[in-house]
Amino acid sequence: MPEFLHDVPVHPDCRHFRGDLPCRPNKEHGYTCAECPVYAPAGKRILLIKLGAIGDVIRTTPLLRRLRQEHPGCFITWLTLTPAILPQREVEEILKFDYASALQLQARRFDVAINLDKEKEACALLLNVRADAKFGYTLREYDGVPWPVNAQADHKFLTGVFDQLSLANTKPYVQEIFELCGFDFRGEEYVFDTHDDKGYDWGALPPAAQGPRIGLNTGCGDRWTTRLWSTEKWIELITNLQAAGYAPVLLGGEAEHPRNLTLQAATGAAYLGTFPLPQFINLVHQMQGIVTQVTMGMHISIALRKPTILMNNIFNPHEFDLYGRGQIVGPDRQCVCFYRGTCKLGTSCMEDLPAAKVLQAVRESVLL
Repeated sequence: MPEFLHDVPVHPDCRHFRGDLPCRPNKEHGYTCAECPVYAPAGKRILLIKLGAIGDVIRTTPLLRRLRQEHPGCFITWLTLTPAILPQREVEEILKFDYASALQLQARRFDVAINLDKEKEACALLLNVRADAKFGYTLREYDGVPWPVNAQADHKFLTGVFDQLSLANTKPYVQEIFELCGFDFRGEEYVFDTHDDKGYDWGALPPAAQGPRIGLNTGCGDRWTTRLWSTEKWIELITNLQAAGYAPVLLGGEAEHPRNLTLQAATGAAYLGTFPLPQFINLVHQMQGIVTQVTMGMHISIALRKPTILMNNIFNPHEFDLYGRGQIVGPDRQCVCFYRGTCKLGTSCMEDLPAAKVLQAVRESVLL
């Protein structure tokens, strides 16, 4: 039933209703609540807090599929530091984490509130927000320590505070966050936008006649530099890929730009430069396979359902679910620097990952 303001019917429960601005149906078609043909009452209101980093936000999106299944018609509000990475058509309300968003969320009530971050500001928000059911991490009021708010969150919490438990863990990240929310993981895929509708021109890419395009994401960020592969190794891989009938394409951002220019000059591999995030995502979508470290490019590749060759050394390989597409390859010697940004032995074990091993994984994952 509508509510009435001065005898004017209003549907504040509609998923299109804004309150501060005209809704889209009113703006585009002139509909009012009295006769609106697209009136759609929202179901359960769900708050999802996942602030960052970008890759972790991307690999949280499989939860959207399960939340829709368990709560048909639900209205999802997602709070994040990187709104642009989320699929805009798949989340009713996307808020950037700032003072204004935190203030208004604490004044609202939700049916379900989920916080997947241990950052104290995220935990404090879950503590203060009103919700019938809460999952994830809250803040202990008397000492300010992040703490599980429900028993299902214990496992993911403990693997984050004890290296021994993290090393022994055999559950992928996505399974862990599903279980944290009280769900079993059934292989739900990411929810992601390819940005094909933007009409980007990729005429400079190697044509199909040159073989399957293999995107080479050559960087890994500046936090865990023990993951870096040397320029010499990349050159060897590129020349081997070319000889095997593949078309390597160099990928990266501003940090990788100098390295990619060097690799392009040494091998003739295609390199189109750096792009804003939506365009970069669409560029990755043009590839038939991706070789990458554990970095944002890896998450984008998995989300786009590309065969992913993941070069890993310092992280637990069980953490990553490639959904049966691609392979995880590691150095020929055991890494002793679990979650460390510098190598205890002086030279990163990534130098013991042969280019031939990566090439073989490409051959097995992306057929000519």
